[in-house]
Amino acid sequence: MVSSSPSSQKGLVMSNHSETPFESIENARDYIRLLQQTVAEARNEIASDLADASGGHSDRRVEALRLVQYKLEKLEQHLHSSGRALNDLRSLRRLLFEERGEPTATRAENDPEAA
Repeated sequence: MVSSSPSSQKGLVMSNHSETPFESIENARDYIRLLQQTVAEARNEIASDLADASGGHSDRRVEALRLVQYKLEKLEQHLHSSGRALNDLRSLRRLLFEERGEPTATRAENDPEAA
């Protein structure tokens, strides 16, 4: 039976938190890149299997491989869109943090008494 003491549950929560790949936008983007590489490898394998299957295997196998190929293409498109969204978020975050710092500096330059 699993212990339900608060200290053992807290340790479990803390260890899971430190292993998440989504602690920052950059980490999420790296994760998406890894997924894109994996999907690209899978697409290459399926393309090879499809070429082999077209030579004489059953029509059902060829149709199944074509469906897998289509689904991988869709997944690749979604991952590409997700990567662009993460890039946009990263750019917006940088823009917001830089703009927050600029008005104070600009005001201090224009009005020495404001500082």
